[in-house]
Amino acid sequence: MPCVKWRGFLSQRLESETASETPILHPNGIGVPADAFSEYDRHLKRASIFLVSLVLAALLSACGRDLSKESDAELGLSAQQSNGRRIFQLYCASCHNAYSSSGSNGPAMKGVFKSKYLPSGLPANDRFVKQAIVNGRGMMPAFGESLGPQQVDDLIAYLHSL
Repeated sequence: MPCVKWRGFLSQRLESETASETPILHPNGIGVPADAFSEYDRHLKRASIFLVSLVLAALLSACGRDLSKESDAELGLSAQQSNGRRIFQLYCASCHNAYSSSGSNGPAMKGVFKSKYLPSGLPANDRFVKQAIVNGRGMMPAFGESLGPQQVDDLIAYLHSL
């Protein structure tokens, strides 16, 4: 509907123009007076500013919430995921960030199971994550002797919640 109104505005402007004013050509070949373009540009600029403001507001609202400070209940974690969160804080948080897309010493864990591959290039599944936790990989130390099988499973359940 706004396009129809705009076309109507332009046609009214064209009809009211005097022959002495030279219309400039629009890319599609229609002659449009220069002041009509300036009004169009103002509308376009307002729309652009509105859209940029909307995107910035959305980004800032997402950034404002620090999930690491929320309780397990606020995050909706199960008992197994809560145990995994405590294990993550004790063994993993010094190198990996849970709720950020950037890591400190190691890769970030946010969305680790949502992507197809792990940062190492291996498929993102329980088997390869468990293997990395138990045996270590690259600069990551092995935690197979520090963590029992249930603790590793709890940790993986928590990583699925990220």
